[in-house]
Amino acid sequence: MASSNTGALEYRSYLNEDDVTWRYGSPPNYDAVDKLFHEGRTKIWPPGLLEEKVQNIVKTWEMEMFHKVKLDELKSVDPAKYMFSLNGRKLLSLEEKTKQGGGYNTLLQTSLPEEFRCFNPDEETIDSSHQAFTTTFPRGFALEIVQVYSGPPVIVYKFRHWGFMEGPFKGHAPTGDMVEFFGMAIFEVN
Repeated sequence: MASSNTGALEYRSYLNEDDVTWRYGSPPNYDAVDKLFHEGRTKIWPPGLLEEKVQNIVKTWEMEMFHKVKLDELKSVDPAKYMFSLNGRKLLSLEEKTKQGGGYNTLLQTSLPEEFRCFNPDEETIDSSHQAFTTTFPRGFALEIVQVYSGPPVIVYKFRHWGFMEGPFKGHAPTGDMVEFFGMAIFEVN
């Protein structure tokens, strides 16, 4: 059965562009994670509301950061000005983020001693980490915006991220349990 991927277009911009170098050869398919999002979200933001716009910007950012190869093809950020920091760590440019392995590796930086890490971003590549998480969460890891505290141009928001551990992870058997966390983030738009 062919997949529609139509929900992806509802939540993500710049997905069906020509002449994009996709990390895995074609645009990602978001049917499964969008279904998980629809079934598990706690907020439904009316179209045009700031919360809905922020949610779509974050989903677009995620799609581009994880799936577009060439930095000059990113549209959700200005590659020359983009800076990323997690939990007060050093600001990283897109080039520095890419050198760390991009994607999950920059989002899961930790100061935990190595013996306590079930995932060590220092030992992973963008491809190995992507494989680990897409195997563990075959329906994806859904994201919703719970609240927007300020904006624009500086937008501060709270998000919820969740999925079900339906596949193995680094030698740990699948449990079927929901894995869920909340966080806050800040970005600036122009």
